[in-house]
Amino acid sequence: MPFLNSPRPICSVLIANRGEIAVRIMRTCARLDIRTIAVYSDADAQAVHVRAADEAIRIGPAPARASYLDIDAIVAAAKQAGADAVHPGYGFLSENAGFVRRCDAAGLIFVGPSAAAVERMGSKIESKRIAEAAGVPTVPGYHDDAQDEDSLARAATQIGFPVLIKASAGGGGRGMRRVDRADDFVAELDAAKAEAEAAFGDSSVLLEKYILNPRHIEVQLAGDRTGSLVHLFERDCSVQRNNQKVLEEAPAPNLPDSVRTRLYDAALKLGRAIGYDSAGTVEFIMDKDSDSPYFLEMNTRLQVEHPVTEFITGIDLVEWQLLAAAGEKLPLAQDRIRVHGHAIEARLTAERADLAFQPVTGELSVVEAPRGLRFDSGVEADSRISLYYDSLIAKLIAHGADRDTALSRLAAGLSDLTLLGIPTTQAFLRDVVRHPLFQSGKATTRLIETAFPGGWKPNQHQLLLLRAAACVVWARLDATEADDGWINPWNRRSAVRVTSAVRPAKVSLHAEDEYGEVDAEIRVSRDGVAVELAGVSVDFETPTVEGDTIAIAPAGGGGPFVARRNGSTVSIAWHGLALVSTIRPCIEMPRTDRQHSWSGNAIEAPLHGVVSRLHVALGDAVEKGTPVLQMEAMKLIHTLKANAPGRIEAIRCAVGDTVPAGAVLVEITPLEIEEKP
Repeated sequence: MPFLNSPRPICSVLIANRGEIAVRIMRTCARLDIRTIAVYSDADAQAVHVRAADEAIRIGPAPARASYLDIDAIVAAAKQAGADAVHPGYGFLSENAGFVRRCDAAGLIFVGPSAAAVERMGSKIESKRIAEAAGVPTVPGYHDDAQDEDSLARAATQIGFPVLIKASAGGGGRGMRRVDRADDFVAELDAAKAEAEAAFGDSSVLLEKYILNPRHIEVQLAGDRTGSLVHLFERDCSVQRNNQKVLEEAPAPNLPDSVRTRLYDAALKLGRAIGYDSAGTVEFIMDKDSDSPYFLEMNTRLQVEHPVTEFITGIDLVEWQLLAAAGEKLPLAQDRIRVHGHAIEARLTAERADLAFQPVTGELSVVEAPRGLRFDSGVEADSRISLYYDSLIAKLIAHGADRDTALSRLAAGLSDLTLLGIPTTQAFLRDVVRHPLFQSGKATTRLIETAFPGGWKPNQHQLLLLRAAACVVWARLDATEADDGWINPWNRRSAVRVTSAVRPAKVSLHAEDEYGEVDAEIRVSRDGVAVELAGVSVDFETPTVEGDTIAIAPAGGGGPFVARRNGSTVSIAWHGLALVSTIRPCIEMPRTDRQHSWSGNAIEAPLHGVVSRLHVALGDAVEKGTPVLQMEAMKLIHTLKANAPGRIEAIRCAVGDTVPAGAVLVEITPLEIEEKP
C-alpha cells in the first residue's frame, strides 16, 4: 500500500460526493489499494457510485442541504467507517473552510488544501484583494463588504453596464447574472443572491465589469506540504452556456507563449502568497483582442475538467492530491513536467439545448460509451436523473498527438455515444465541435450565441430520419403475436393488409417527441419497409433485435439507429441525436382540446422542480416581465415572469411544493380582458 508509511498514512478514504467525480476518485483509490467509502442520499440509494465503493453509508434525504451539504452527517459517516481521510470532489463542501476544520478536529485528513487557503480563496471578494496585493491584475469591479441593495446598485452604476453579478462563495455559474441595464439590476441581484444562498449557503456577491467577448483561460497548480508548488500548464474553457463550461481543452489554442508565461507566473505568485499545498486552479479572463489576462478566481479543489490536464501531462491529479494530503513530496519538479499532445473534454448534461439548456429529469435506458475515448460517468442504464443535483451526467474526453487529431476523435465519439431515455446535450456538443469557429481555435465565451444566433436546433433532416425510424421500431415487425399488452398494428382495423408489392400494408400514425409532433404513414410490402412523413419517403431495412435493444438502418446506408421500445414509446438515437417518441395509430388518437380551459395567461413550470419563492399575491397587478415566482431545480434558480400585463387571478402552488414540468402554477388575467365591461 503506497501510503502506509507516509507522514500521514492513508488506508481508507470517504468520498463526500456523488456521481461521476465520486466514481473517478474511486478509480485512483482502487489502483493505489486504498479502501473507499461512499455516502449517499435517499435519491442516490441505487446510484453507480454507491455500488462502486467498498462501503456505502446513507447520510440523509434527497435535498443536498440535508445530505451532501450536511457536515455533521458526513463527519459521522467517516468516523463510523473508520476512514483515514475525506476527499470532497468538486462542488458541495469542497471549498468550505468550516468543513476542512471539522475534518481536522475529527482527526480526518482532508484531501485538499489547508483550511486557511480554502478560506482565503473561497471568498471571491477576499481572493481579489489577495491577488491585488500579490501584484496579479484583476477585473475592474466591486468587492467590498457592503452587501445592501443601495451600495451594490451604486457600485454597478459606477462600474458601468453591462456588469456581472457573481456569488462570492461559489462557482459553476450559480449565483451569476449579467445585467445590461440599471432598471434590471435589483431583480437580477435578488435572483443571484437567492441562487447563491441555495447553492452555497452564502448570499454575498461581488460585481465585475462585463468583458463582452472574452477568452476564459485557467492554470492548473499542484502543491504539497513541503513547500513545493508547480503549474501543470493551462486549459481553455471559453465555450460556456449560462456561465457554465461546456468544452475544455489543453493546451489553449492560439495563445502566444508570452501570455502563457504571464499566466503561469501570475498563478504561481498567487499560490505562493497563500502557501498553497494541493491541486487547485487559478482562472483568468482576457479580451480576445488583448494579451492581458485578468485574475478571476481560484478554485481550491479538483476541477470538472481535470482529465484534459491528466492526458497532456500523464499525471493522475487525484493521486497527487492524495500524496500531498499524506505529507509526501510531489514526485516531479517543474522542469520534468512536459506537454504531450492535445486533449478536449465535452461535458454531457441532462438538458434541452434547444430550450436554452433547460434541465430535465428522468431515467436513462441505454448508456453505451464509444471505444478509444475516456468516458467519466456516474450513470448507467436505468440511472435516474434527479431534480436535486447538478445536471452533469458524464464527460467524454479525447486525446491526440495534436489538436486536429483530438478534435476528430471527439467528434466521432460524440456521434458514436448512445444515451437513450432523456434529452441530453450530446447532439449540441457534436455540432459545436464541428463548427468552424471552434475548429479554428478562436472560441470566446460568446461562441454559442455566435454559432447558433437563433439558438441551437437539431438538424432537420436527421430529425426526420429519426422520427421515421422510430415509427418502424414501434411497428414491431419482428413480433408475431401479442405480448406484454401489445397488439400487432397489422391486425387492427386501422391497417390495410398486404395484397401485392404494388399495394402494401400501411398504418397512419401520429408521433410526438421533445422536438414536436408529426403525422406519418408506415408501409410494408414485399420490397421492404418505408415511412412517409413531411412529404418525404424513407426506406429501411428490417429491424434486428438483440436483447432489449433494436437496431435498424436506412436502406441507403449511413449506419444503424439504436432504439429501445416500451409499449407506445420509442427511444432512439442516430449519429449523436436522440429522442423519445410516443407513437399511436391516428385512428386511436384521443380527441383533446389543447387550449387551456382557464381564462387569461397561465404560467407553467418549465421543468420538474421545487417552488422556492412567490413574488406576488392574489389580485396583484403585474407588468410584462414582472417576476412572479422562483423555482429551484438542479441547483439553479429559475425566475418565471409575466408574459403580459394583467392581474393575478389564481395561484396554484405554494413555496416548498414539488411540481412537474407543465404544471400550471399561476394564472394571470390579461389587462385587455380585465378591462372589458
